Amino acid sequence: MTSKKGAAGAIVHDAPVAAPQGETHWGSDPVAAMLRATDVPYIALVPGSSYRGLHDSIVNYLGNRGPQMILTLHEENTVAIAHGYAKASGRMMAAAVHANIGLMRSVMGVYNAWCDRAPVLMLGATGPWDASRRRQWIDWIHTSADQGGLIRNITKWDNQPASPAAAMEALLRASQIAQTAPQGPVYVNLEVAMQEEKIGPMPPLPDAARYAVPPTARPAPELVAAAAKLLSGAKQPVILMGRCSRSPEGWNQRVALAEKLNAAVLTNIKTAAAFPTDHRLHAAPPGAYLAKQAEPLVSGADVILSLDWLDLAGTLKQAYGEKPVAAKVIHVSCDQHSHRGWSMDHQGLPPSDVYMMCESDAAVPLLLDAVSARKAEAKIPAAEPLPAPSTEAVSMRGVALALEAATRGVDVCYTRFPLGWNGAYSHFRHPLDYIGHDGGAGVGSGPGITVGAGLALNGSGRIPVAVMGDGDFLMGNTAVWTAAHYKIPCLMIVCNNRSFYNDERHQGRMAQQRGRPVENRWIGQRIDDPDVDLAGMARMMGAEGIGPVTKPVDVQPAIEQGIAAARAGKVVIIDARVLPGYDNRG
Repeated sequence: MTSKKGAAGAIVHDAPVAAPQGETHWGSDPVAAMLRATDVPYIALVPGSSYRGLHDSIVNYLGNRGPQMILTLHEENTVAIAHGYAKASGRMMAAAVHANIGLMRSVMGVYNAWCDRAPVLMLGATGPWDASRRRQWIDWIHTSADQGGLIRNITKWDNQPASPAAAMEALLRASQIAQTAPQGPVYVNLEVAMQEEKIGPMPPLPDAARYAVPPTARPAPELVAAAAKLLSGAKQPVILMGRCSRSPEGWNQRVALAEKLNAAVLTNIKTAAAFPTDHRLHAAPPGAYLAKQAEPLVSGADVILSLDWLDLAGTLKQAYGEKPVAAKVIHVSCDQHSHRGWSMDHQGLPPSDVYMMCESDAAVPLLLDAVSARKAEAKIPAAEPLPAPSTEAVSMRGVALALEAATRGVDVCYTRFPLGWNGAYSHFRHPLDYIGHDGGAGVGSGPGITVGAGLALNGSGRIPVAVMGDGDFLMGNTAVWTAAHYKIPCLMIVCNNRSFYNDERHQGRMAQQRGRPVENRWIGQRIDDPDVDLAGMARMMGAEGIGPVTKPVDVQPAIEQGIAAARAGKVVIIDARVLPGYDNRG
């Protein structure tokens, strides 16, 4: 194997020896060619015999380019990397998993991508459908009657094509469906005998341009006019900015709309950056829930514009309690197209007076043109004081202050914050400053999503930085090897409190409610004795490991060292031994 660095900013390419190209082809060759035709740049995978035919076609027919393989060590990371790539780039890449066993290990990653409305093209395989062709034992346990059924409730579409021609059409359809809003993962299951069938000359490929993703749906003019009338006449409008694109143009239009209406804006830390958090109209730090100081702002609004806000019904209930929602609600979202009966990720059903079934980026420019400027000042609540950093031990606040100082003047993309992070600790001034959480709250996705984002950002000058918990890192840490092997720069700061601390708090509450010893809450939660050397783990996988950092004075130098190394193309893990505790209302 020869691995070599490409042009500046390119990742390592595992370059195959050139293979002779004859007239004879195999069933997996047109499948690989279709991946290239649909502009799939990368395919993350854990190798497996069920798709050895496709593997060979990507290496020896395509030369391991367009798509290039990204080898991973666990199927959940396989999907998480594709998920992170989509979050940072807006583009879809592929993720391949081996038979039913690989698919089962990938399921949490699929659920995260589903809840996050992220396009991921999942490829799988099954043993020979013809039982007479199955190898003894192994092909039998790798063959399932309805493999797609394992994830059908958390994918937009799945298919098991029976021929190369059907597989090419399935890939075209899957690509189109995954990338049509609301976006999401899809699954194409490639039967092994179909891949390995000798087919002779290469069949003609369909023209992928004729099967492109449809243009964004636009709201009806009468709905835009009705919403504009409400907003223009509002005395105290509030804009809830939720799921929006990474487009700078869309960002600027959202800012312009808020300024034209002089409306207070709220954002959520579960979703990606949608509005500058240090803007005069940004009313409260982004949190997982509505900030306490923002509750009167929402309950006192006469018009609420929701731009695909995550859990609109829950937010309104938090602000209004059991009272009816008095404000007129303009609901902009096409998310209902993905609502199912199995998963409750659709949240509660919100009231709406004007309902635009479209993406936020489709509605905002039309509203910007249609609304009249408001002169009344927005009522912005006073900021709550932030906690002081500990001078005795490393605290979350101390990490935040050091991170702010160390990244001043550096373009970074935050790919993860831990549960205890206060949204006021970091400001977002660009749509790529923060790409949001993982969607399904699956512990272990942080490293993979960070590596996927790093893959998308490589060469851009923007450094992916994850601030994550130790549980998150430990579950997904093998993604570090993938980043190190392909030279995908990134920095992961592990706020290591040596515990599944969120569950310690739950156990403490249980004990209090039942009159039992709160002191026992640590049992079955603490990650110590033996201590885990996170920096050592990173070094063993080819990354740069810093720490453990145990003194407040050492935090900023460690982060500065990590930023410098990441800017130089390194993968860096910092083990920051933080005090247990949350700096938000979590």
